[in-house]
Order: sequence, then C-alpha cells, then structure tokens
Amino acid sequence: MSGEVLINLTPMETRVAVVENGVLQEAFIERSRRRGIVGNIYKGKVVRVLPGMQAAFVDIGLDRAAFIHAHEVMPPGTPTDEQLSIGHLLHEGQALVVQVTKDPIGTKGARLTTHLSVPSRYLVYMPDAPHHGVSQRIEDDAERERLRALIDTAQQQQTLEVSGGFIVRTAAEGVGLDELHGDMHFLLRLWRKVGERKVTAPAPSVIYDDLPLFMRILRDVMRDEIEKVRIDSRENYVKLLEFSEEFMPGAAERIEHYAGERPIFDLYSVEDEIQKALGRKVQLKSGGYLVIDPTEAMTTIDVNTGGYVGHRNLEETIFKTNLEAATAIARQLRLRNLGGIIIIDFIDMDDPEHQRQVLRMLEKSLERDHAKTKCTGVTELGLVQLTRKRTRESLEQTLCEACPTCSGRGTLKTPETVCYEIFREILREERAYNAETYVVLAAQAVVDRLLDEESAAVADLEEFIGKPIRFQVEAHYSQEQYDIVLM
Repeated sequence: MSGEVLINLTPMETRVAVVENGVLQEAFIERSRRRGIVGNIYKGKVVRVLPGMQAAFVDIGLDRAAFIHAHEVMPPGTPTDEQLSIGHLLHEGQALVVQVTKDPIGTKGARLTTHLSVPSRYLVYMPDAPHHGVSQRIEDDAERERLRALIDTAQQQQTLEVSGGFIVRTAAEGVGLDELHGDMHFLLRLWRKVGERKVTAPAPSVIYDDLPLFMRILRDVMRDEIEKVRIDSRENYVKLLEFSEEFMPGAAERIEHYAGERPIFDLYSVEDEIQKALGRKVQLKSGGYLVIDPTEAMTTIDVNTGGYVGHRNLEETIFKTNLEAATAIARQLRLRNLGGIIIIDFIDMDDPEHQRQVLRMLEKSLERDHAKTKCTGVTELGLVQLTRKRTRESLEQTLCEACPTCSGRGTLKTPETVCYEIFREILREERAYNAETYVVLAAQAVVDRLLDEESAAVADLEEFIGKPIRFQVEAHYSQEQYDIVLM
C-alpha cells in the first residue's frame, strides 16, 4: 500500500490530506482562529466544583470553562475504592496544571487531565508514570521485549535526570538505540522547560503548546508506506525539512515542495471527496449505498443494496454489498472523523459465515485507523456496535454549522402547519389584547396558502373574533418564521 500526505497552507488555514492508493482517507483542517488544542498544557484555575458529578470546571483561558473528572486528578493506577471525592481533591480558586485530552466540541468545553504527557516521534514521556510501556499496536512479543530493553538502556545513558516513564509509540517498531536515546533526551529537555513555566506562569495561561498541524502530521502520521509529503508553501517546506532533519532524518528525502500551477488538493480530487463527506449518502461502487446520520449521542450507519441486483441470488448480493460497505465504513469513519458510539445496520444475512466474514472485514479495515477503535460484535437485533475515540471535532463540525432555517433538524414545518400556528396565535392575542386589525407577516409559501387553501378558515376566524386579518409577504422570512402585528 502506497500513500502520500498533501499539505495546503494559507495564512488563515492549514489543510492536510492523507491519500492511500490514490484515495483520500483522512482530512485534517486547522484554522488560525480555531486551532486544535489537544495536547496543550495549561495552568488553569478551578472555577466550580461539582460533588454530584465528581467533576470540576477549570478556566484555562478559553471562551468556555473546561471540564475535569475526579479520576483524572487522582494519581494514575489508584484503586477505585481508594479514590477521593472531587471536593477533597480540588477547591474553587485553586491553580491547577492540566492537559487537554479533547477539544471543545459543540456546546461542550474541553476535557482535561492532570496526568501530563509530551510526545515525540518514537516516545511519549509521562513524568508521573511509574513504569515504561509499549504501544499495543506493536503485536510481536520479541519486538516488544527488544524495545523495552532499549528504553532501559537509553535511560541509563541519559545525562539528564529521568523520573517517570516512557511509552514506545507504534512508529518506533524496528528503530535502534540511537533514535530512542535522541528522542528521550529531547523530551527530557522539553519537560525541563515546561517545569520552569509551571512555577512562573500566571493562571490561566498556556505553558506548553503542541506543534502546528503541518509538523504534527509528520510526527504522528509518517510511516514507511508514506512515499511523499508534498507541501505547497516554500517557507514552511524549509521549516518541515529542518524539523525532519533534527527529529526524523529518514523522512527528509520524502518531503518535497509542490510548486505546480494546479492547487495541490486537485491532484487526487481531494476537494470533491471532502464535499462528498459532508453528505448523508455514500454511494458504493456496486450500486449500493450507505446513509450516515451523526446525532448527539451516537452515529448510525445504514447499509442498502440500492441499485445492485447481483448475479446469482439474494444472499450473495447482500453478502457482497455488506463486504464492500464494511471497507467503505472504515474509510468514512476516518475521513469524517466520527467518534463515540457507532451503530451499523448491515443488511440482514442468514448465513453465520457471511456475518463472520463481514465483521472480520470491518475489523481488518479499522486496523489502519490511527484513532483507537473497539468493535463489540453483533447485538441481538443484528446491529454492529463499535466505539471510536473522539479527540477533535468531526469534519462536519469543523466545516459546517446548524442550519438557521431548520435549527439543525434537517426538516421544515409545512406551510399548512405554520398556518394553523398563526390561527392559534391570533386567538391568543385576541384574548389578551383588544386590537382593531391583525397583520400577519410571513413567507411567500405561507401567505399563498392562507389566501388559497385556507381562505375559508381565515374567513371563519375573522367572523369568530370580529376583526379583519391582513397578510403581508416578507421575502427574507424562512418558512417557519412569522410575526403578528396588532393595529
């Protein structure tokens, strides 16, 4: 499998596309006014303690206070029966050093922890952790033991004092002692600077800011199968090379400046794919399709055969559609960055072997996802449940906002419904006030219906209240919007 990373930089926005085999798999968008803050460390101030929720709100200098749970304040590994209540751990006005684990999403503030960590290319340093660890994605036992031994050796060779533990990242698979030693030394120097700022910085303020997106991508996404990293900014290309030569020497030769006349995202129709990823419906090559509906609590995905009629029998048609859907769903989760609980309604299959193969295909396709996913299998109703770790806003949340006309419902009240709301409102106004005339301001479709299909009802209402009712079209009103003016 071959891949490329495309980086499009403007003063207002950084956009990154991860392309595998010529197909867009992931998109990262960071705007200068809304830069992601996951990984940043702040010195904050506790503004409210909530004993009933075992949580607290912390002011870290953002528009909304951030949220921290009691278990994120207790030392790592504390047994459940020994954990203290939030009231014993924090008090209002207290200064607290915290790290962001989830960006603010929708109406929810950022999520915080006091279990701090700072990442590099191959390691994550956790100053409060009692031991070292190896990423679970490295499955080979011999490789895991080799890396553990190298970490111990690298620690013994350090000239700086080492306290805490290190986690070996997936990218470290196959690397040697020199690379791990260099990463460890960099993290210890970085942590010394963070420690100094923890003491001197006021609350609230930032004491550690993670790398900008175009460098973070190189650190977190770069793998052997990534053949090229193309960036369309000469200035930031130089910065990327300098960063690579210092921390990722092997990657420098794969970084190139893109100076083509066509926009870089047009190389693989990235713009078109992003637009498609904002829609509910995803067309499959076979003719089937997915319907994806994100909600506040979960995301539901429905699989349909659509125009695919197959060649043999119904069961084979359903099986092939579900197999293709499993691969497409894994890609859509990455591309749209959908997180939390995900429920998939595959087309019902009678053959248990077909069910197992579809589930295996889904799990295999999810292995390439950098976000942690967990598939809990098939429910009694035949639905597949899985969870995907959510750390930042989805693609839709980043690029879109709720429709002001329907308030995000996706549907509008019919003109008939609005007409009857107007009738009820006039009756309420008549009981409360003694107006001479009522003037209804409404959208064109509503006024048309009032003067046509509902004209008899309007006449009856006028007779009932003994007052005339006039209508006026307001071109800028939405279909659900109306006002009643008392004259």
